[in-house]
Amino acid sequence: MDGLHITLRFLGPTDPGRLPQARSAVVAAAAGVARFELGLAGAGAFPNPTRPRVLWLGLGRGVDALEALTGRLSGELADHGWPHDDRPVRAHLTLARSDGVAAGSLVAGRLLAAALDLDLRWTADRIVLFESQTGGGPARYVPLLEVPLADPP
Repeated sequence: MDGLHITLRFLGPTDPGRLPQARSAVVAAAAGVARFELGLAGAGAFPNPTRPRVLWLGLGRGVDALEALTGRLSGELADHGWPHDDRPVRAHLTLARSDGVAAGSLVAGRLLAAALDLDLRWTADRIVLFESQTGGGPARYVPLLEVPLADPP
């Protein structure tokens, strides 16, 4: 399960001098937000199951709370100089990248079938600012900052 996460906002290559601003944005976005339940439901592939590049599990429970948190983070990042991201949230958990895998469409079909009745739940209890390290194998995600969400009222 190492490396599994739900991306709230991808910043791309970031000058190390801007990391304090990113940290401030994460802290401000998490302030006063209560932990909430998330639940996996269904599966899919980007751009589609017949030519998949990414295999994913979808979210069914907690999407509204996740979208609100994503909006808060996007606003805080914009206040710190990052461009505002107005794209709709497509909440998902990336399982694998399948570019160039000959059996990609077969695997995508099996994943969709297996996930039809999927109902796995957990509590979102923190925001983590990760550094993605790529090259030389699978991506590695190094946590730079973890900010806990508040206890529910």
